[in-house]
Amino acid sequence: MDYNKTNNLLGWITFMVSTLVYVLTLEPTASYWDCGEFIAAAYKMQIVHQPGAPLFLMLQNIFSNLAFGNKESIAYWMNFGSAVSSGLTILFLFWTITALARKVLWRSGTELTQGNLIQIMGAGLVGALAYSFSDTFWFSAVESEVYAMSSLCTAIVFWAILKWEAHAEEPRADKWLLLIAYVMGLSIGVHLLNLLTIPALALVVYFKRVKSPTNSGVFKTLLIGCVIVAFVLWGIIQYLIKFAAYFDLFFVNTLGLGFGTGVVFFALLVIGGLTFGIFHSIKKAKPRLNLILLGICFIIFGYGSFAMILVRAKADPSLNNSDPDNAFSFLGYLNREQYGEEPLLKGPYFTSKIIDRKEGGNSYIKGEEKYENIGKKYSYVYDRETIFPRIYSNDPGRGHPQFYRSWLNLGENDQPTFGNNLSFFFTYQVGHMYARYFFWNFVGRQNDQKGDGSFTEGNWITGIKPIDQARLGGQDALPESLKTDPSNNKFYGLPLILGIIGALWHFKRHQKDAGIVGLLFFFTGLAIVLYLNQTPLQPRERDYAYAGSFYAFAIWIGLGVIGLADMLQKRTNAKTAGIAATLIGLLAAPVLMAKEGWDDHDRSTKYVARDLAKDYLQSCAPNAILFTYGDNDTYPLWYVQEVENFRPDVRIVNLSLLSADWYVRQMKEKVNEADALPITMKDSQFKQGTRDGLSFMDAGFKQPIELSSVLDVLLSDNPNDQVEYQDGSRSNYLFTKNFKLTVNKADVLKNKVVPTKWDNNIVDTMVWTYNKDFVSKAELAMFDILVHNNWKRPIYFATTVPNSNYLGLDNYLINEGFALRLMPVKFNKTEEQMRMGETVNVDALYDNTMNKFVWGNMAKARYLDHESYGMLSLIINNFSTLSQTLYEDGRKEEAKKVLERCLAVVPKRIYSLGQSRVLYFLSRQLYQVGMTDKANALLEQNGKYVDELLRYYIAIANTKPNLEMQNIQIGTQIIYSSAELAKEYKQSKQAKALEDALNNIEKLFSGTPQG
Repeated sequence: MDYNKTNNLLGWITFMVSTLVYVLTLEPTASYWDCGEFIAAAYKMQIVHQPGAPLFLMLQNIFSNLAFGNKESIAYWMNFGSAVSSGLTILFLFWTITALARKVLWRSGTELTQGNLIQIMGAGLVGALAYSFSDTFWFSAVESEVYAMSSLCTAIVFWAILKWEAHAEEPRADKWLLLIAYVMGLSIGVHLLNLLTIPALALVVYFKRVKSPTNSGVFKTLLIGCVIVAFVLWGIIQYLIKFAAYFDLFFVNTLGLGFGTGVVFFALLVIGGLTFGIFHSIKKAKPRLNLILLGICFIIFGYGSFAMILVRAKADPSLNNSDPDNAFSFLGYLNREQYGEEPLLKGPYFTSKIIDRKEGGNSYIKGEEKYENIGKKYSYVYDRETIFPRIYSNDPGRGHPQFYRSWLNLGENDQPTFGNNLSFFFTYQVGHMYARYFFWNFVGRQNDQKGDGSFTEGNWITGIKPIDQARLGGQDALPESLKTDPSNNKFYGLPLILGIIGALWHFKRHQKDAGIVGLLFFFTGLAIVLYLNQTPLQPRERDYAYAGSFYAFAIWIGLGVIGLADMLQKRTNAKTAGIAATLIGLLAAPVLMAKEGWDDHDRSTKYVARDLAKDYLQSCAPNAILFTYGDNDTYPLWYVQEVENFRPDVRIVNLSLLSADWYVRQMKEKVNEADALPITMKDSQFKQGTRDGLSFMDAGFKQPIELSSVLDVLLSDNPNDQVEYQDGSRSNYLFTKNFKLTVNKADVLKNKVVPTKWDNNIVDTMVWTYNKDFVSKAELAMFDILVHNNWKRPIYFATTVPNSNYLGLDNYLINEGFALRLMPVKFNKTEEQMRMGETVNVDALYDNTMNKFVWGNMAKARYLDHESYGMLSLIINNFSTLSQTLYEDGRKEEAKKVLERCLAVVPKRIYSLGQSRVLYFLSRQLYQVGMTDKANALLEQNGKYVDELLRYYIAIANTKPNLEMQNIQIGTQIIYSSAELAKEYKQSKQAKALEDALNNIEKLFSGTPQG
């Protein structure tokens, strides 16, 4: 058979198979995390969060046209774009594996045997398809995120370097290197991960160009590769823009020219310098210099996709993150300044105290006519610092200090040491945040819950009982919920073993190429661990960052087929050995991985993120202001507004962004059909560097102060309203936490702020205590809105907003669904009643829940991911609250309808103890309205689920530290309360079963080692 035809044919077959799989399993609409933002931004060419992905957005915009105007299909076709990118990644991976295998099995000048052809193609099929079905890659392949396209860039450049190597002796072969440079430049507009392939590529060039490689030569080449990475990452991506910014500063502030003139002049200098250098290299016959300069040009050409950011920022689109419309804001955007920096080479311990600060460079922002200096940048000096800091975060709000102590077994007063620092690096950052993800993909996965170090959430497993028992315990008491969990995937370590066989074979037969693949594996894996320096308790799993490393290992999985064939050739011929090894490889890796992974990657029937986003918006009255907080209660809402044009009258305000001056400015402008917010602050009063954080200093006011007066003082430029610090600087400050807001009842009635039945409960003055010790720009803007809204627009807080962001207004927030509405009402409730829960606007909540809300096909979806089923407690609680309120109001039949709807729309499966807690209350309400059979069934199911979970936790505690004590207490309380509930409603069978379960749990627990 013709090698090239076979190679091309099978390569395209792997593309079609993998793409078909991704199309069949892709999510039909927006999913959680960044996808909603990316889809909305791609559709209207808008600006996403730092550092942007302009090329990705432009390409996804092309795919959106396949919807042919159907706005509800736009997300599907953008997800389809990721599926195609992922399929192409598999295509280039196939060709990469076969190219590496061919170099070993088909020497130049020899004839290719049929047996060797089968082995080469078998390696390509097994390795490429194994990566197709790997957990991390498959997850990214079916949603509109940058990682699929980023993987494609990585696959292209690694394939291209092998093409260059194969043709390096031919004229004009260096065109492959220029292609690589261009793709790398383009990849910057998708994601920076592709740059980490450079050291491996440099080694390919070294081995090809140098006839007698040496260890010192290899080391120098790696060093040069790292220098090239640094040059692109800092020299091109950052310092080109930094120089342009400071040229613009000189041209604008010193020469008095317009904004952007310095940037144009600098761009002309760069173009002129490169052009001169290229002509000089041609004239003087310097091919290496010519190649270097052309490579830089092609990287810059690719990097030019970022011009889209500047152009679109100037147009002020609806989503305009960071507003990077000038040189300095663009520089901050690329540098990810809003996220801060992690210390890498030197930094503090989490217990270190700040003792001084060092002055850095100036910060500039664009003013009316010039760039304004808003002060110096500072870095802190600590009393204890260490090289290679890994346990550095002292953020108690995110639980970092407590986690460090728990993970490292440090006492409350123990000071961490450098040994603790290294221990955390190896056990947590490498072990938990990389090796765990690696084993998920090639050994097996316990479940899709976010793992923070317990034995029951997010671990890797093998499926081999003795091994899993030794690592995690409890294997003799696995609950049915875990056995039937779609994300409980057992690969028995077979893909890992195959990859190890392939790596050993590769190092034995072609050490140079194996070293190159090993470098790719290292730089896209452990090197990222070193660079990210992640803090614990991340809001989501971060396995997507290491997809390049898993890509490299998939190469070895493919080559494992040839390693197996080598073993089999001792007993049979090469052809038979190749066929057998291919079949074994297919069964041990891609077939097994596809079988185990299909059910937890099939998102084709899930609409949760989109539908719940609609529910958030439907909870709001027309022209409302809705405060949100996180990614998952904001990005899907942006998607449904910007793409599907759903409820564009609601103004979404993300409180996490509201501390940024650019975001406050945008809130002062109309967007879509949503009016500007009633913010009266002048831009100069909240610009960056001004009122970034105002401290609380109690001035002794006992009586509440009108919020408008508080705001006036906070915004005042009068020195009498400011405090002076030791360095001579002055700042406004919060002088009291006792606030009041006088209410104009006529405005409240005119704007129908409260239900008519509550007209008599409207207060003349709202009085509350502010709940923070500082005021950021976010709170300043919220104060301004409260003072100047005059009840013209409804104000809501999404139910997922933390209570700490309510400003202390909790008692005035009324439940109307997935949002709490601010109402100036007061009811005759005791303090205990107030603590029991928020007040409910039952008519609005009933209308929303029964007539407006949609539920994402949760009950029938083939698979719900962690973020989706994590919303179940909120959803069930919505029904439960409504049902209970209706029942207490004597509206029993309506309460019954609500409960029937709840049982119809939520899945039958129970996913967590948190869900079990709200199901207990749902059972109570089912009994209350007379739905006894359904109450019994739910009580039995819930009791069985919790009982099995508790047995599992206790079994783990017999051999491992008891990390589930809190969950054991919660579960025990659920069973006890459920038994009491059954007795209360005279359901003796259910009561006895629950009491027996409780007694057995107590017996088991009494024999468990405590601690």
